Amino acid sequence: MQQLMANNPRTENDMSPDETRRLAALLRGNRWAAFATARDNVPLATWVALAPEDDLGGFLLHLSRLALHTRYLESNPRASLSFTEPDRDAGDPQELARVSLQGYIETIGRQSDGYPAARERYLARFPAAAMTFGLGDFALLRFVTETARYVPGFGRVHRLGPAELRAAALAFEGEGP
Repeated sequence: MQQLMANNPRTENDMSPDETRRLAALLRGNRWAAFATARDNVPLATWVALAPEDDLGGFLLHLSRLALHTRYLESNPRASLSFTEPDRDAGDPQELARVSLQGYIETIGRQSDGYPAARERYLARFPAAAMTFGLGDFALLRFVTETARYVPGFGRVHRLGPAELRAAALAFEGEGP
């Protein structure tokens, strides 16, 4: 694999327009992502509903404080989100585009200035979640992206930061949900 990667010219941040479009669609189009947390060296991967921010620099999550992943965040706010294209045919799944984001979680308090806009963004994507906003055990959280590892297909990888995600979002503004 290292030899393959060494011979492949697309191993850092030189994304083609098609790869950039696929990345933006992947992050905007998925309403569901794998969510990884850890506490006391015990990893946990679950699935969460999320709403992306326009610049793809953050993602809103509305989670119950009773959920194990949310309790893990109380002692360690570091987390990861992973997205993949749907596996729709019998082709090689390693050709599916996928991205893993690494970052941390911030709580958006109900009294904070940003809460109403964040709540509306989340509810625009998940209207059925309106009921859970009235429950005391739910919190509105923001995943802040620090780094990303984007694999648009087998043998190709791009390491990205918030600036590259913003550029992808701007390049394909208005495309996708």
